[in-house]
Amino acid sequence: MSLKTSLEKLPFYNDAVLPYHFAQSVVAGIKNGWPGKKLHVIGVTGTNGKTTTCFMLWHILNSAGLKTGLMTTVAWGVEDLEPELGHMTTVDALTLNKRIKAIKDQGAEYLVLEVTSHALAEYRTLGIPIEIAIFTNLTHEHLDYHKTIKKYRDAKGKLFKKANFSILNADDNAAKYYENLSHKYITYGIKNGQNQAKDIKLGVSGVKYSLGDMEIETKIPGEFNVYNSMAAALAAKKLGLTNEQIENGIKTLDSVEGRMNIIDEGQPFTVIVDYAHAPDALEKVFESVKGHEGRIISVHGGAGRRDPSTRPIRGAILAKYSDIVIITEDDSRDEDPEKIAEGFIKGAEKEGKILEKDLFRELDRKKAIKLALDLAKPGDLVLILGKGHEKTILRADGPHDFEDIKVVKKLLKSK
Repeated sequence: MSLKTSLEKLPFYNDAVLPYHFAQSVVAGIKNGWPGKKLHVIGVTGTNGKTTTCFMLWHILNSAGLKTGLMTTVAWGVEDLEPELGHMTTVDALTLNKRIKAIKDQGAEYLVLEVTSHALAEYRTLGIPIEIAIFTNLTHEHLDYHKTIKKYRDAKGKLFKKANFSILNADDNAAKYYENLSHKYITYGIKNGQNQAKDIKLGVSGVKYSLGDMEIETKIPGEFNVYNSMAAALAAKKLGLTNEQIENGIKTLDSVEGRMNIIDEGQPFTVIVDYAHAPDALEKVFESVKGHEGRIISVHGGAGRRDPSTRPIRGAILAKYSDIVIITEDDSRDEDPEKIAEGFIKGAEKEGKILEKDLFRELDRKKAIKLALDLAKPGDLVLILGKGHEKTILRADGPHDFEDIKVVKKLLKSK
């Protein structure tokens, strides 16, 4: 274990290094000429849905002829996106400002920026004015860093304090808190909010609904994508786009890498790869496929040096909604994969799953995916969850090339 890793485990470490983060952000801004001030920046924060909302808004704006940059967990750039290889959503301040400058130099006028609570707590977005801030939702995550849900909520609140205008999910309990921090705002939701989705039609290939005088249709399934597309549509509306431009922009986005990606290599069962790893995100994935008639086989694992309290919770969710659960590795880092898996297994066993019957432990992720595909029968659904778009897996000896989508495709072709 490195000295830095040991220090990070000290309870006061995160607060102790804040002056360093602040100084780094100041240096990064000065060195790059404070590039964020030269763009119209839309910041998107929340536990889940940030990346998809960002991609939707970016696609709407570019489709309408407004040159727009994008910085998310998955990729960054303007038109030809570059993959985000680091396992980080909002990168460090030096990299962030360098990339924003590159986006501006490519002629972009707008920037859609995915913003995490870590980034806000560590001043990474210092000197980046936020024209519009979007709140997707707030659920149990990152408590290994923030320690309490209140501190997690408050960290995200910094985005709404600095934004000129906020767009808030009124179906989430935290929306009221962010309303009080916002200068001006509108709300959206399915049950609540000034702007509500009506006549919702959910399907395996996307969703349709009405939003005021707009008819929205997405090619990405799941009720959570009603929320994501609503937020993107309302932000585009605030920026002055027409209904036709908004509707066309959402409808023509085929997919977001690692988000509810259906993998079809001609097999007689369905395979979906998704990034879901927080308890709420897992719940939403299962909610979106609840109409599936065949068995559900799930492959999932947990990252090392991340909040261990979610492991039995996630294990229980997997067991509750799946016929077969396979617990595997994720980014174990310097933590024992066996120990990580044990938390998931305990949760799954409490929901009635039995090891070597309908609950399996296979800590080699490729072998775990192969096991799921081998067990699948015609009409089944295989869910590969947790890593989504990521290009590497982080083990004790460092990163190893690994992409769920590529692995699934190769295994299916070999079958």
